[in-house]
Amino acid sequence: MLDFRMETFLTVCQCMNFTRASEKLNITQPAVSQHIHFLEKHYNTKLFRYEGKKLRLTGAGEILRNASLTMMHDEISMQNQMQKSDEEEEIRFGATRTVGDVLMGRILERYLREYPDARICMIVENTQELLKRLDEGTIDFALVEGFFQKNEYDYQKYSEENYIAVCAPDYVFYGQNEAGSSGGLRDTAPSGQMMGIENLFHERLLVREEGSGTREVLERCLDAQNLSVRDFDKVMEVGSLQTIRELTKAGCGITFLYETAVREDLKKGILKRIPLKGFDISHEFNFIWRRGSIYADRYKEIFCRFSV
Repeated sequence: MLDFRMETFLTVCQCMNFTRASEKLNITQPAVSQHIHFLEKHYNTKLFRYEGKKLRLTGAGEILRNASLTMMHDEISMQNQMQKSDEEEEIRFGATRTVGDVLMGRILERYLREYPDARICMIVENTQELLKRLDEGTIDFALVEGFFQKNEYDYQKYSEENYIAVCAPDYVFYGQNEAGSSGGLRDTAPSGQMMGIENLFHERLLVREEGSGTREVLERCLDAQNLSVRDFDKVMEVGSLQTIRELTKAGCGITFLYETAVREDLKKGILKRIPLKGFDISHEFNFIWRRGSIYADRYKEIFCRFSV
């Protein structure tokens, strides 16, 4: 059982405020301070420091936070296993939307053929939400395409995927008349002429919501060139990969996503790739779990089953 003082510590880490932590725990603020003081005395180090009026974790506090989150996660997993000791083992995991929509169907079909009595609970969310659920212990592991802190999570690479820009095959770019003869962007498909990403700023960008791994890849690429999503004249945020694909096919804008998500559309000519200078990007899809988990061998075994 996780010590009540560790629960206080994790709540302070979450709130970064002693008063809000006391309200959330329904105990007094002096009690919160006492619990933190006990831990600092026990480990003989400071766990928090103030920068101006803001509360921050020290390096030691960050180490304790990561270890405590893993312990909490493992305790919840253990309780779930104990309650289902006489039943088929349950797999609770998360997948980001691209992984869930594109890969998990065939992965789980193959898995269920081999393990027909398996109890499976899959949550589909963006990367940041899945990391939060991992920390809270509501899922055991996750398949994500987004970025994560590799000092907090153990991981196995599932695949490496190309990240591309796409549009409808008959999409008319800004400054290009329907015959494609103006001084603006010309039809990219026949000539294969490369363009800079800044040439797309007059187009409507169809993009996933903040917290999405698919969006974060684009944001990091733009940031490396001192650019931003805000440089696009029109931005439409859509939380559904399927809706983004349909809107792009209908010529309502352009989008950036993983090639694996639209491979069939590209083959059928329903979408086409926009060739961009300096935009040769690929990114890992990773199978992740809390670092230091006592169930690491179990997660590695499931990873192997998923990867067959």
